[in-house]
Amino acid sequence: MLVSRRLKRLLQLVPGKRRFGVYRFLPFFFVLGGAMEWFMINVRVGEETFYDVYRRKRSERQYEARMEKSE
Repeated sequence: MLVSRRLKRLLQLVPGKRRFGVYRFLPFFFVLGGAMEWFMINVRVGEETFYDVYRRKRSERQYEARMEKSE
């Protein structure tokens, strides 16, 4: 219960409750989404980023589709 009480108190500190209601948390989600996108583009895990893997898989699927179409 201690964590729940602390979380409630922390959420009450975010301004705009009367005017925006639950939508007052929306900017936090935009920032979180932007940070996640930046992480996926710029941070390398091993040798590759997320988008390197995505592009490679997409080109492999296109190649396989072309090969199936030509058969």
